[in-house]
Amino acid sequence: MTLWFSLLALLLAIVPVGGRALAAEPVKIGALNEGWGPTPATAGLREGLKALGYREGEQFVIGVRFTQGDSKSLPTAVRELLQAGSDILFASGTNPAKAAQAATTTVPIVFTEAISDPVLVGLVKSIAHPGGNITGVTDLQDELGPKRLELFKEMLPGLKRIILVYDPDGADQAEPILRRQRTAARQLGITLVERPVRSEAEARSAIGTVRKGEDGLISGGGSMSFNIPGVVLDATTQHRIPTMFNAAFFPERGALASYGPDLTESGRQAARLVDKIIKGQRPSTIPVEANSRIEFVINLKVAKALGVSIAPAALHRATRIIE
Repeated sequence: MTLWFSLLALLLAIVPVGGRALAAEPVKIGALNEGWGPTPATAGLREGLKALGYREGEQFVIGVRFTQGDSKSLPTAVRELLQAGSDILFASGTNPAKAAQAATTTVPIVFTEAISDPVLVGLVKSIAHPGGNITGVTDLQDELGPKRLELFKEMLPGLKRIILVYDPDGADQAEPILRRQRTAARQLGITLVERPVRSEAEARSAIGTVRKGEDGLISGGGSMSFNIPGVVLDATTQHRIPTMFNAAFFPERGALASYGPDLTESGRQAARLVDKIIKGQRPSTIPVEANSRIEFVINLKVAKALGVSIAPAALHRATRIIE
């Protein structure tokens, strides 16, 4: 776990940005996630702020705290970001956003990445009027889950079962979300095998039940708890099992496919909300936005290694093919 503020600046001259004058010191943004380093959304945030005219090191700095799949360490991580003087917290994922919300009622919080229904999980009062000190970008994971199952089945018509590995205590696996996926599976004529796990060892054990040639694996939600996405990704090569994820990050690193939001774009979109906060607007008055840029990515190199053929109709629908 690493904490840093890049390109730290001391006292700087006041610089007008967007017609407003920023403070003499750079705005400190504390980025929190439960992965293994800066997320695609964090990269997008940096890009978005630069596109708005902010200079990193002079007008903003980003400090990153990540917990390597350990959601229980999130409260400690967010406290350290606050102790480091973060002016704004940037939370990637539902669990980090909930941890930030529990830690402060005064420091502004902007969430993004793998948060489908911020009202359902208790982050905001409403989409139009968030209330409190928090706003952000939702990525429609709830709505996209059933479509993800449909595309997985369309890619591989021979699939009989899809194994869903997830953290049952994660805020992004609320019962209504699971119900939608169960309904979609029934309509598609496939069996959805739910494998709730509470440790990385349990996740690896769950994958041991997969039947080669009949099953596919889906990593539940966007949570990094217990390294579930990493375990599912490993299964692609170690067990030669087709895998479907919620973000292009994974087929870019060896999964078969993904269907979900462009998480870098979520960060860019969040940068506009951060800009409003820097200029004095309260998060409670900034409506939650949705990232509508959706990607369907297929890795044909992985398909070849797995010895599976992707249905032509699915290839035609893909927004990006990795060859």
